[in-house]
Amino acid sequence: MKKIIVVLTLLVVVSSNSFAQGDFRFGFQTSPSFSWMNTNDNTINGNGSNLGLKLGLVGEKYFQENYGFTFGLNFAFNHGGTLKYQGTGTYWPKSITNPDFVVLPANADLKFGLQYLEIPVTFRMRTQEFGYVRYYLDIPSITLGILTQAKGDIEATRNINGTTETLNTVDEDIRKDVNFLTMSLGMGGGLEYSIGENISLIGGLAFQTSFIDITKDNDTSYTTPSDLPTAEKEDSKAKMNVLTIRIGVLF
Repeated sequence: MKKIIVVLTLLVVVSSNSFAQGDFRFGFQTSPSFSWMNTNDNTINGNGSNLGLKLGLVGEKYFQENYGFTFGLNFAFNHGGTLKYQGTGTYWPKSITNPDFVVLPANADLKFGLQYLEIPVTFRMRTQEFGYVRYYLDIPSITLGILTQAKGDIEATRNINGTTETLNTVDEDIRKDVNFLTMSLGMGGGLEYSIGENISLIGGLAFQTSFIDITKDNDTSYTTPSDLPTAEKEDSKAKMNVLTIRIGVLF
């Protein structure tokens, strides 16, 4: 965390020196977020959300008074969510080596805790200033996410000779089973409140959903009790949804 703060501080200094002139504005955000996952496979369903944080730089450049682009460089912490897998299967084959967790029983919960370096680009429209307030709408918003960390938790139960056994493991490194890049499409809106000359507070909501599979699915397989007598390749498309409460300041 200390290294991240140092990097962000240096970027703020560089940005302020480079864009001191013109209608470019920069700032930073510290925005809580809620993320969850789902898939296009009805045997793999979302079963929990993550409370995360977006921390980073934001900038905006207007080509007309009320029309412009915003962009940024964010660290997105603890994004992801929990997926429940209804079938018995091997779901994190590249990452899990403990034999107790290689083949998971039906109805196992797999929690993804993902960290990304994000580069968002957005078209922004805003109103004229009413008193100290402007309202804005961001649509569309496109975000490139670069995976920097991936942790996984597993929670499951299985029955052995009439005895129920609990299987739990936390903070497994699952980067080998998560795609390195993701792309998201979203929108948002909110308000800008002026508190001084060229200084404004930003508040609002933003939503984004990925359109690239979060999971790799290499060598994954599953068997559903009612449908499949033998294991088949698990090739679902998992996507991540993020709702962000945007809190920031612009200079």
